[in-house]
Amino acid sequence: MFTGIIEELGIVKKLEQKGGFSLSVKADKASSDASVGDSVSVNGVCLTVTKRDSNILTFDVLEETLKKTNLGMLKSGDKINLERALKVNARLGGHFLTGHIDCVIKIKSKQVTGNSIKIVFDTKPEVSKYIVSKGSVAIDGISLTVGEVFTNSFTVHIIPHTLTNTTLASKREGNTVNLEADILAKYADKTLSAERRDFSPEKQNSLTQDFLSQHGFM
Repeated sequence: MFTGIIEELGIVKKLEQKGGFSLSVKADKASSDASVGDSVSVNGVCLTVTKRDSNILTFDVLEETLKKTNLGMLKSGDKINLERALKVNARLGGHFLTGHIDCVIKIKSKQVTGNSIKIVFDTKPEVSKYIVSKGSVAIDGISLTVGEVFTNSFTVHIIPHTLTNTTLASKREGNTVNLEADILAKYADKTLSAERRDFSPEKQNSLTQDFLSQHGFM
């Protein structure tokens, strides 16, 4: 579990295929107390440390993960957002993240607005229902507050601190990012969907006096 508060910008050393895929990252802060088996959010993707050599962390990456995220586009020297797993006694500065990416989306536009940067992202039908104005969303592992919501896009406004301490500073129009929708919104949607099914006309028609009597309600 993560919070979306980026701890440091790591640097990709290499992404190579040796049987499976292996990603090595220079991570000064995240490596300070990392152990094999620990979870680290890498551009929002929950990965498991398989090797630690000084300040270099190595992760095994499934081919499916490379297909479903933007990790497959990484190359040596790229900066990436890193966050260690949440401690139980730590402050929750962002929102709850699992590190399980819903989809990859693109930046539609990026412009300066006063002392912030307005970024417009495209979206996809399968996740758009979870994105609401003033709600939370994770972009490449960064906890952000949604601004405006449109049919096929949404906006966020980035303060200078976030821009300086994440990869968003180097992102350009057309670049891809990993999106994880708010898990609380997913649970709410599932619960409401179940309730809607329970109160569907078919269900209501089955609640006869005989049914209620047979099941001890009368």
